[in-house]
Amino acid sequence: MFNFTGRLLSLSAAALLASTVISSADAMDDLVKAAKAEGQLTTIALPHDWCGYGDVIAGFKAKYPEITINELNPDAGSGDEIEAIKANKDNKGPQAPDVIDVGLSFGPTAKADGLLMPYKVSTWDSIPDSAKDADGAWYGDYYGVLSMMVNKDLVKESPTDWADLLKPEFANSVALAGDPRASNQAIQAVYAAGLSSGAAAGEAAGTAGLDFFKKLNAAGNFVPVVGKPATLAQGQTPILINWDYNALAGRDTLKGNPPVDVVVPKTGVVAGVYVQAISAYAPHPNAAKLWMEYLYSDEGQIGWLKGYCHPIRFNDLAKNGKIPADVLAKLPPAESYASAVFPTLDEQGKAKEAISKSWDAVVGANVK
Repeated sequence: MFNFTGRLLSLSAAALLASTVISSADAMDDLVKAAKAEGQLTTIALPHDWCGYGDVIAGFKAKYPEITINELNPDAGSGDEIEAIKANKDNKGPQAPDVIDVGLSFGPTAKADGLLMPYKVSTWDSIPDSAKDADGAWYGDYYGVLSMMVNKDLVKESPTDWADLLKPEFANSVALAGDPRASNQAIQAVYAAGLSSGAAAGEAAGTAGLDFFKKLNAAGNFVPVVGKPATLAQGQTPILINWDYNALAGRDTLKGNPPVDVVVPKTGVVAGVYVQAISAYAPHPNAAKLWMEYLYSDEGQIGWLKGYCHPIRFNDLAKNGKIPADVLAKLPPAESYASAVFPTLDEQGKAKEAISKSWDAVVGANVK
């Protein structure tokens, strides 16, 4: 599906355009007017240090100052976002999200549950077919790989692979960046650990990942805290498993206090695509569509790239010479990701179900 080594996505043949695509300047002007009339956009689960979202949100505000952004629960997981739509179907107030940004496996299930509003952005044809729903219910936005963010003041020799985390020198050290019962980032980390053990993709890797974390917890190495750069710096979670773009952004934020090592493991290198979607019950549907247009514009995509994420339109931007050289230079070398695998939707779905439903019974660690 994707080629990480060359930092390029495999572009598909031109996708069929639908009536939901903004196809003219007049149509875009009408959308802008309608969005401004609504005057608000409600987002959820967008921490400003995730994928450069702080600057992306600021860019949207600068371009459309008439639209207020209401930001709900920045630390929510993908499952929480879906539940927020369900809980607010009949609520047009400030707790009802207009848009969501969730892990790939959450897109099809949310569509099947009738929770998403189809919409195809004007740059639709430059999003690979393998990373979008044919009807426009959801579409890939960016991707990265699971990594280990390490506090070098406390961990003198960084782990290089998943199996290293079981070593006694890492007692009370290892944390996930979310609750594996609801967070896509955490679920994918458990899955990656399972793949590293040699398990087959899909449910088997999910089960193997649970077994790994059971051992990690029994050894006293697992810290049942939702880890963040702040907890890493404070020494509560000296080793944090998170997406590489979050680890790199966190390293920048800490500015050497403490020094941070970001390690892509030797095996079990799992790449994860996140997707955007509009709630079928969005109180501000036009503002939601305009938000999507901004995110998938060159400006929005480069905004994510500045946050160390590989935007889904990377190929299109590169082909047209629109990626600033200084931004590209800050990304990790492509060879670090040569063995990265992109789980299929089916594999992700089966692993997610196994991990989220059996975490309590198998691992027994209440992550909060």
